[in-house]
Amino acid sequence: MLFSLVNLPYWICLAAGVLLYLMVIVTGGGDDQLDTDVDADVDADADADSGELGFLDFLGWFGFGKAPLILLLATNLSLLGVIGWMLNLALGLPTGFQAGLLFVLATAIALLLGSLIARPLGQVFAQFGEDASSDRLIGCVGTVSSLIVPTCRDGRIGQVDVFDTAHNLVSVPAVLPEWSKVLPKRGEKVLVIDRQPEFYVVVAKDSADSDYWFNQSSQK
Repeated sequence: MLFSLVNLPYWICLAAGVLLYLMVIVTGGGDDQLDTDVDADVDADADADSGELGFLDFLGWFGFGKAPLILLLATNLSLLGVIGWMLNLALGLPTGFQAGLLFVLATAIALLLGSLIARPLGQVFAQFGEDASSDRLIGCVGTVSSLIVPTCRDGRIGQVDVFDTAHNLVSVPAVLPEWSKVLPKRGEKVLVIDRQPEFYVVVAKDSADSDYWFNQSSQK
């Protein structure tokens, strides 16, 4: 029953999903990052104002625009293969019209589950696929997730959640520079201005500290 020809479409889907996952690993998360998320949000707001459900909203339910497309396809195909195969075995390998209904049901379940799984997976792949030693976060805005961000002279380290230029969310250790006068607290915005071997240096966004840093940078 396991290798019955009735299961062949699901084995093909599973194999295709695994191959796409390998491509995701090689490419570090896929080339099409979450840029479409911004467009989808804008269109969603416009549709909400007009009282209509937009096509992008419909696609968003299935994860499109919320995760790299190649990762979404890999997740959906893998889930379709596994779910279809399990349903086939549970129902005794149905054929004909029943097999078609089972395929539609398995596809619907795979799309719904894939939309829930692909986005967090995309963030994980993005964090492991990016060069952790790069300066890609400098100039990006983050949100304080620890109680505070201490200054570097305190001997402590805070934590900041930052969206990089590719819209990947990463959590990084952070401190304030010695000359900082504003102490950012949890939930407040900060600007990443430098990177050291063990942490990033940040300042409170739209504050006297950020103004000072901008002035110093412009004079260099």
